[in-house]
Amino acid sequence: MKDTATLPQRVSSVDAYRGFVMFLMMAEVLRFGRVAEAFPESAFWAFMDFHQSHVEWVGCSLHDLIQPSFSFLVGVALPYSMASRTSKNQNVGVMWLHTIRRSLILILLGIFLRSMHSEQTNFTFEDTLTQIGLGYPILFALGFATEKIQWAALSAILISYAALFAMYPLPGSDFDWSQTGTTADWEHHLKGFAAHWNKNTNAAWAFDRWFMNLFPREKPFQYNGGGYSTLSFIPTLGTMTLGLIAGKWLKSAMSPEWLLKRYAVTAAILFVLALLFHFMGLNPIVKRIWTPAWTLFSGGCAFLLLSAFYFIVDVNGRKSWFFWLIVIGTNSIAAYVIADGFGSFIRESFKIHLGQHYDAVFGESYAPLVSGALILLIEWLILHWMYKKKIFIKI
Repeated sequence: MKDTATLPQRVSSVDAYRGFVMFLMMAEVLRFGRVAEAFPESAFWAFMDFHQSHVEWVGCSLHDLIQPSFSFLVGVALPYSMASRTSKNQNVGVMWLHTIRRSLILILLGIFLRSMHSEQTNFTFEDTLTQIGLGYPILFALGFATEKIQWAALSAILISYAALFAMYPLPGSDFDWSQTGTTADWEHHLKGFAAHWNKNTNAAWAFDRWFMNLFPREKPFQYNGGGYSTLSFIPTLGTMTLGLIAGKWLKSAMSPEWLLKRYAVTAAILFVLALLFHFMGLNPIVKRIWTPAWTLFSGGCAFLLLSAFYFIVDVNGRKSWFFWLIVIGTNSIAAYVIADGFGSFIRESFKIHLGQHYDAVFGESYAPLVSGALILLIEWLILHWMYKKKIFIKI
């Protein structure tokens, strides 16, 4: 094992983990759901479809871990960023200006990407980038705090957010379900106290029915079809705070064994708390509204994933195995924009130049895989060219 008492400013395992997360997002173009529809009896394609989709409400798939992992890694990177800026003799005022600028760019970029192919600006704030942007200034402030204060802030965030939902009244017998996009007998509704976290009948939904209508819209906002909400940026800040703590430990690690043990114990505690709250009916594990239990559960997953990449890439020196992910992870903003904005353009370009049925070489059932794989290849080659040319998009 390598001595990592003094870790480099750029930790390869973090880039590899970030690249893995972005690859999962980019791989949506493979459209496993379409293949699963063509083979309804296949357990394999049903499994692949499940893990490339968000669960309807309660629970977790691999795809559900993309956003919390990306948010967690924002926190992990912050101690390194602050140390780098301090080494350049930047004062706190300049650092705050950069923080506010970065926050605004993330929010506006998220809105821009969600407005593509729309007839007017789609003011929406549940996108990954906008959620991070809304909480980033608070995360930066916590970067100056002690670890004890950071844990206290995390607890305050989760407890207050849970209290907000718990105090919001449940739908009565005369409730108009048409304004929620769901029905009273929807199979994924929770019962008892946990019903305070049901889809589009909760405190965050009520907030958005006011907040979202402050912006120009084609028609008044009633609900988000997926149940997502603006206020999820608050518990997302909790996820970023867990990442901030993980990043501080990573940066100051006395040894790999010390760090991995601390990550494992923390993950175990987070899992136990999340599952306890969930199965006691106090707080369900729901990604779409980022319940406090989800913050704890997904945080535990993020600690384990970071541990795995750290052990393989940095401790055992297997960086070359993950070069293809590091190419993506070192340019995550570019990867995000390319994946979100250019996939359909590349697909249509292939149809123009290669023919309408170029992807049916293995039959129509596998056409989504063929076109998706080609799109992924083109996107990765663009990122690889940027990597070789040392073109990195930073905010």
